[in-house]
Amino acid sequence: MFERYTEKARRVIFFARYEASQFGQPCIETEHLLLGLLREDKALTNRFLHKHAVVSEIRSQIEAHTDVREKTSTSIDLPLSNEGKRVLAYAAEEAERLGNKHIGTEHLLLGLLREKGCFANQLLTERSVKLESVRNELANAAHDPGTVTTPKAAQANEFFRDLTQLAADEMLEPVAGCEQELNAAIEVLCSRNKRSVVLVGERGVGRSIVVEALARRIADGEAPRFLAGKRILAYDPQIVHPAATTGAEERAASIAAALGRQRPADRLGSVVQALAESSDAIIFLGDMKSLWGSGAGSVSPGVGGIFRSAVIWSQLQCIGVSTPAEWAASTSAHPWLTECFRAVHLREMDEEEALGLLQARKHSFEKFHEVTYTDEALDYTVRQAKRILPKTPLPARALELLDAAGAHVKLRQVSMLGEIHEIMERLKFIEQRRDSAVASHEFEKARFYSDEERKERDNLRAEAEKFHVDFKATKVVAREDVEEVITRWSEYPFRP
Repeated sequence: MFERYTEKARRVIFFARYEASQFGQPCIETEHLLLGLLREDKALTNRFLHKHAVVSEIRSQIEAHTDVREKTSTSIDLPLSNEGKRVLAYAAEEAERLGNKHIGTEHLLLGLLREKGCFANQLLTERSVKLESVRNELANAAHDPGTVTTPKAAQANEFFRDLTQLAADEMLEPVAGCEQELNAAIEVLCSRNKRSVVLVGERGVGRSIVVEALARRIADGEAPRFLAGKRILAYDPQIVHPAATTGAEERAASIAAALGRQRPADRLGSVVQALAESSDAIIFLGDMKSLWGSGAGSVSPGVGGIFRSAVIWSQLQCIGVSTPAEWAASTSAHPWLTECFRAVHLREMDEEEALGLLQARKHSFEKFHEVTYTDEALDYTVRQAKRILPKTPLPARALELLDAAGAHVKLRQVSMLGEIHEIMERLKFIEQRRDSAVASHEFEKARFYSDEERKERDNLRAEAEKFHVDFKATKVVAREDVEEVITRWSEYPFRP
């Protein structure tokens, strides 16, 4: 039944089934499909709903509207309601209308808008999401040669990472503490002249944090209207110029020519031109040398020229980063930079701002190290970081110390009794297999791994009682653990 559906569209239906089971409903209703759509394709829903906060509002309305019952097992294959079936039928018709072979999330949205009278349609209509406006916008995008559907723009994935999409998919680290700098950068990007911005600050003050914050604001629909729908594309020069030597570049070019293929630099030129014509992309250059191709380890002059000409003629907006010394030297050697770029100077975060960033990012550190940080440990980390790493500014030095404390506690866990460690490793393997089975909709296999997980946890509990192991104590990163890391660093003779 779902052969024509894209992977994202299939996951929408999977999440809809999950939502219905959590509400204890006997079938998948249109509101469950809407929740699945909001959960799976944030870029699409933010594009038309404009505010990220609307997701929680919609969920609250659905909860108030639903007679919540006891949760049903996710292994039960819930049927679609009659309204839900019509939504899928409408989605297939909309895909054909737009000339698409596959049924995607955008077609499911159109299907919900066509099913008049259903609760999901009511929720969307209350938020001014109209069938004709969405249909027309999608149709225009499909026929616009500058949109991401064209082959040239599709090649962008070869050279760029779409930070806006990563933010929509919750795959970027949380950000905090850079509102002033972010607002200043947005003012530049919304200007008529000098529409590119360079973030000037020492390494470690959070230059990339500002860029990620901008991508997140766009993805959440909270950016100014001029930036709505823009994509922040991070350029990776290593794809175009993987080796630093001219000889290696020449050999790569000769091999490409012999095989009748375009060199990466030539393909990049085509992609950049397509992005410039579409005017929906902002290029993030992590290294400003990408604009002129000089200096050790920089890209070739040809690649620099690709970006330089597009920026000079105001076809392309860029965000660059530089240290104060590098920016002064660059503008002296290349005066045209000041005609195209406006500098936003970044200050070092104060302790309160750095603490806010650590609190925002501690979850990712906890997940990676499989530990829990106490609030006291975070506060102590920020206060001690400047003393321990005087040459590194905040927030970088605090993040480094926090990471080291997590690694320290993780290593302490690994040193536990062998049998307990083996059980924990088996548990990790089983959890990965279970999650993979759930993602693939293999519910029988997922139930098997859930049973295996239960058995291993019983074994782990028995072994812990036998050897008097307190897991809660071993997994917590406390102030004392940060102190121990600081002590060990002070004893290490080559620590800067």
